[in-house]
Amino acid sequence: MSGMPIPEGRYLMLGSGLRLHYHEIGRAGDGRGTVLCLHGGGPGASGYSNYRRNMQAMADAGYHVLAPDLIGFGLSDKPDTIDYTSDLHVDAMEQLVAATGASHVVPVGNSLGGSVAIEYALRHRDDVPGLILMAPGSVVDPATFWGKTEGGTALAALACERPLAESRFREVLGLLVFDPAGIDEAVVAERFPIAAEQPTRVFTTVSIRPSWKRLHELTMPVLAFWGARDRFLPVEQVLVLLEKVPRAKAVVSNECGHWFMIERPDDFNREVQAFLTGLSGA
Repeated sequence: MSGMPIPEGRYLMLGSGLRLHYHEIGRAGDGRGTVLCLHGGGPGASGYSNYRRNMQAMADAGYHVLAPDLIGFGLSDKPDTIDYTSDLHVDAMEQLVAATGASHVVPVGNSLGGSVAIEYALRHRDDVPGLILMAPGSVVDPATFWGKTEGGTALAALACERPLAESRFREVLGLLVFDPAGIDEAVVAERFPIAAEQPTRVFTTVSIRPSWKRLHELTMPVLAFWGARDRFLPVEQVLVLLEKVPRAKAVVSNECGHWFMIERPDDFNREVQAFLTGLSGA
């Protein structure tokens, strides 16, 4: 890639030989724990793009913050020879957590990142004091809805288009938000160069574990966000999450689409800071 569409952070060489890129604020052990920010699976996504309006607020709550680019996204490696399963991503996050010395991890996940966050929490329940989700992808079986939503259908079509047309890319980004004005030139500039490099396998080989069958095992406090205008994951799924997760609270906005933390950053940051402070008992 010539130039960097997003700021360059740090890199970790994984056991698989793949290189993982991530941003970090603070150091593990200096505060109350670690917040692990997991971005969604949209074209051109990265940890920075999804959480640049939120990372400092989490750090201000006293937490060490990690915002990785999942393999296949951002500045991380994007091989055209692997399957982009949730297991791949959870394994990488475990290695990142270990390499940075993090403990007491609070996963924060949007969409695909929400699926990864849930799976990470299920694997490490004793070390996950809380969980934050934004329209996560593991509340119901994706086979029951993904091909039927406007956003999901558009993303599936875009994933198979190579070379990637910027006009089509802009159309799909516009479906992610309630107010299309939120898709400005800066958003396109930091995402389109990454999307143009992503092999179709990043999207066509996505698979997640059936975590929707185990939501009742998430016994830690859970804070969920959903946009009522979400055109990718129907807002009705928030009621399923509230029914199945014992200690869940949900925040829903009728002025928001799929990107709550980007579209409503002040609301998101305020709720998250209060939630994190409550976890620490402060």
